[in-house]
Parts: sequence; C-alpha cells; structure tokens
Amino acid sequence: MAARISFDDVEVGQELPARSFPVTRADLVRYAGASGDFNPIHWNEKFAKEVGLPDVIAHGMFTMAEAVSVVTDWAGDPGALVEYGVRFTKPVVVPNDDEGAVIEVGGKIGAKDDEARTVRVDLLVKSAGQKVLGMSRAVVRLA
Repeated sequence: MAARISFDDVEVGQELPARSFPVTRADLVRYAGASGDFNPIHWNEKFAKEVGLPDVIAHGMFTMAEAVSVVTDWAGDPGALVEYGVRFTKPVVVPNDDEGAVIEVGGKIGAKDDEARTVRVDLLVKSAGQKVLGMSRAVVRLA
C-alpha cells in the first residue's frame, strides 16, 4: 500500500510537521501492560535511582514509537514505512508530577531514491533539551 504523499512532491531538506508528546508515569504503566515490559526502571523511582538512573525512565520502544508516528502520520499510511532504526543516546526521564516529560520530534527529508520511490526521513528526537535518539531514520515508500 502506498502513502498518500506523492514522491514527486517531496524534496530533500523538506521538513515534516514537528510534534511534542507528553509522557507521564501513568503512560509508562499503560505501556508496560501493553508491551509486557515491567522492568522497575520504568515505574519504580527508588529502584531506578538505586541502579544509577536520575529517576524513572520511559521505555526505549515507547520513545521510538512516539517518534516514528510523526513519519507515519505525515505519510498518511503506516504501511508505507519500509525501515526504521535508532540509537538510544539518553533516557527520557519522567518525573512523578502532573507534567511528566515531553518528547519533541522534528524531521526532514534526508534523501530520495528515485528507483525505489522511497524517501529517508531523518528525525531529531529530544527531551528536556537533550537528544534522546541518535541516528533516528525512517524509510518510507511514496506513491
């Protein structure tokens, strides 16, 4: 299934709409239930600090999923996603307050492949002013 955005209408350097995603401890508990990842670093502040973390941290896969939704929403079709990868550079620290944390995601077209009709989207993913995902790249097939 092809995406709704036309390959011919996309240029290298074009920016995708940036988005921010709030993250609370309640979100992490819900994600743990859905994913089966109940590691206490994601919900137990005392345990997280005992193992050297500054506080409870978001699941890496949760952070990845929030970030790539910027790409799939832009493309208009999650099935257009061909490839996605990241490096985890810093954790998303989620304090125990009403505000929690915020994951900020921006992206731009880094390359086009005319033969495959794909584009590489380079994502910039930050929280608390720090880059939390490095080498965050998604490849999307466009119509």
